[in-house]
Amino acid sequence: QLQLVESGGGLVQPGGSLRLSCAASGFTLDYYTIGWFRQAPGKEREGVSFISRANGITWYADSVKGRFTISRDNAKNTVYLQMNSLKPEDTAVYYCASGEWVVAGWKPAEYVYWGQGTQVTVSS
Repeated sequence: QLQLVESGGGLVQPGGSLRLSCAASGFTLDYYTIGWFRQAPGKEREGVSFISRANGITWYADSVKGRFTISRDNAKNTVYLQMNSLKPEDTAVYYCASGEWVVAGWKPAEYVYWGQGTQVTVSS
């Protein structure tokens, strides 16, 4: 059974940091492009970052560039999203997703398997 499980969300003050984890079971993560997405209440799901399966190329949305870092630990079959300098506008449910033949990695429709999401709240 293919499954993605996110963890690491929580409540943090502005300027703080969190590290999200996306652990895979039933398949090997490095064979897939892994994307991180987020969805705030009343808004569409948006791409945050992805790491490609072929050569580990990474992409970041302009809103998080320089603050977030995506990485992959093949030994743990886990992808991470390190989030620093968090802002209230980063508040959302964060999802990871996997896709085998991803071209436009910032588009949710490119991905097949999704985790259940983890809540990130940035507030003082």
